[in-house]
Amino acid sequence: MTILIFVNGEEPPNGWEWVRGYMSPDAVIIAADGGARHIEKLGLTPHIVIGDLDSLDPELEKRLAGEDVEFISLPEDKDETDLELALIFASRNHEGTIHIFGATGGRLDQTVSNILLLSHPDLAGRDVFLVQPHQMAWMVANETTISGKRGDLVSLLPLWGDVRVKRTVGLKWPLQNESLYPGPARGVSNTMISEQATVEIAEGRLLCVHADHRWNR
Repeated sequence: MTILIFVNGEEPPNGWEWVRGYMSPDAVIIAADGGARHIEKLGLTPHIVIGDLDSLDPELEKRLAGEDVEFISLPEDKDETDLELALIFASRNHEGTIHIFGATGGRLDQTVSNILLLSHPDLAGRDVFLVQPHQMAWMVANETTISGKRGDLVSLLPLWGDVRVKRTVGLKWPLQNESLYPGPARGVSNTMISEQATVEIAEGRLLCVHADHRWNR
């Protein structure tokens, strides 16, 4: 099963058609509040809309209310963001990989918070990916395999404290029993030298960002 969560962030310049590559017949589509607008642009209907509904267009809410959509409405005065609520709901009610779309752009605090949510305790042991058209990010606590192309960029970012990397395989600048620290940018912009790369962590956890080498940014 695949779980697709749409957040009320900025729409990519090339729209949302590329998201169809992440669809599966049994996919569960969740809108974190105003993220429902992105789902509508794909011509799809979310199975669930969750949040305080402050950013959901009233006309869209009315249309969705006439469909077979489950609304989980929370009060505005709450400790969690709408994406956090969607992730907690997904992790407690559905098995499978979680893909998050529309989680970046707009307010910087929201973007940073959305990235840090990858380390949420409810997501421990789950495969959770924050996805953009040409790149994706996920948290690594033990080991990960990166599938791509020669020349793709891989960044290893120790956002949650010091990280000791046991080894990397398939990267131009390997790490062997070395540490990465929050602040210095040593782990940014490594390069894949094969179609697969492996990162093994001895201590700590880090953010892995994989970007397509054809993306000229």
